[in-house]
Amino acid sequence: MAEEEKEKKEEKKIIVDEDWKQQAEREKEILAAQEETEKKKVDEEEKHRGPLPPGNFAALVSMLVTQALFSLGLLQAEGQEGKEKEPDLALAKYNIDMLETLEEKTKGNLTKEEEAVLKSTLNQVRMAYVKVAG
Repeated sequence: MAEEEKEKKEEKKIIVDEDWKQQAEREKEILAAQEETEKKKVDEEEKHRGPLPPGNFAALVSMLVTQALFSLGLLQAEGQEGKEKEPDLALAKYNIDMLETLEEKTKGNLTKEEEAVLKSTLNQVRMAYVKVAG
């Protein structure tokens, strides 16, 4: 009787071990398929979006201005056309403050063109804030 139980345990171990291998193989195949799907999705997004512009000072200013205008409700997210969005004045002010900090901390270190871009866009976004807030 002891030998029969021992044989059953050994058989179960082999079955469990084979089941584990099969399960691991299935999981590996599923993960590989998911990775492939995600890679295709990223590739499609890159094709749709196009190449990113070079990272430079004007792009940084543009990014902060865009965030401020979006917060003011003057820009809308893609697919949200026609839907009124309540302005978030606190967030808009935060982005304007970030631009002001950038202006203050880079004073004397910018080219004439960079300084002009920052000054003019900062003035424009301030005026937009006053218009929306007032």
